[in-house]
Amino acid sequence: MTKSLSMKAAVLENHGAAFRVTDVARPTPQPGQVLVRIMASGINPLDLKIRQGAAEHARHPLPAILGMDLAGVVEAVGRDVTAFRVGDEVYGMTGGVAGVQGTLAEYAAVDAALLALKPSHFSMREAAALPLVFITAWEGLVDRAHVSAGQTVLIQGGAGGVGHIAIQIARALNASVFATDAAARGHVIEQLGAIPIDFAHMQVDEYVAAYTAGRGFDVVYDTAGGTSLDASFKAVARFGHVVSSLGWGTHALAPLSFRAATYSGVFTLLPLLTGEGKAHHGDILREATRLAESGKLKPLMDSRRFDLDSIGDAYALIENREAQGKVVIGIDR
Repeated sequence: MTKSLSMKAAVLENHGAAFRVTDVARPTPQPGQVLVRIMASGINPLDLKIRQGAAEHARHPLPAILGMDLAGVVEAVGRDVTAFRVGDEVYGMTGGVAGVQGTLAEYAAVDAALLALKPSHFSMREAAALPLVFITAWEGLVDRAHVSAGQTVLIQGGAGGVGHIAIQIARALNASVFATDAAARGHVIEQLGAIPIDFAHMQVDEYVAAYTAGRGFDVVYDTAGGTSLDASFKAVARFGHVVSSLGWGTHALAPLSFRAATYSGVFTLLPLLTGEGKAHHGDILREATRLAESGKLKPLMDSRRFDLDSIGDAYALIENREAQGKVVIGIDR
């Protein structure tokens, strides 16, 4: 294998095992694809579940290269691609599930429909932090709930990965935004322009009374699942809308029904698993670029730096709940 046809990649051979950094074949872009020289790869909680073998729905058989989010530079363009050219700086959620090569590698041949030009003033690390969380937040607030100016929006888990992006999207749509989280993370929510609610010290009926005069919130976005989703059904206003990106489990729908409210689930992986809706992901990321370049969007980043050789340390940081924002792997050497 010659150097020009190979690349470094972190390969996971067994669930729960350490990554092995090794030389693998460099992919060639097929029609509709571009070859991206990856500069940064964002880590999401789902990546940790895939590593542990706890995400059967991701359909990613081993051995495999993990990583869903990337930012990088277009190195080559396949046939029928007109939206990008060599040298473009792009980002997207492009693989790491369904047997498609992930982003913990120096290069990836990816479907051009999944990409967008990255915000011009963002670093590669900042851009790589965005795709999955922004797409998930946008699909919930815009595609499902159709948030509009003047509405009251409650984000459950507002200082988290999807939550802090959802706050910024709702704010950009001129909604009045509230967000639950632990008291220690309230300052993050305030800095993003939302009103923090300490869920440990305020019951649902208490914060509904305090912030909506008992009416409830027009839109509630649950990012935590479990009891948080149950609380969301009680916090929504009559004829309102609840959205969840973690709507697994068993839940009583009566509180939702009594309010004549509606519910939607968000499953961000669907285009990668089925091929349906890929172009919409690219469209959503173009909206992210627009918001970022207008100063209305910025990811929270953990300042610590990691590379292919220290992926295990990066995963441990998230597993131990010690990360202060999004953790990103630097790929460029």
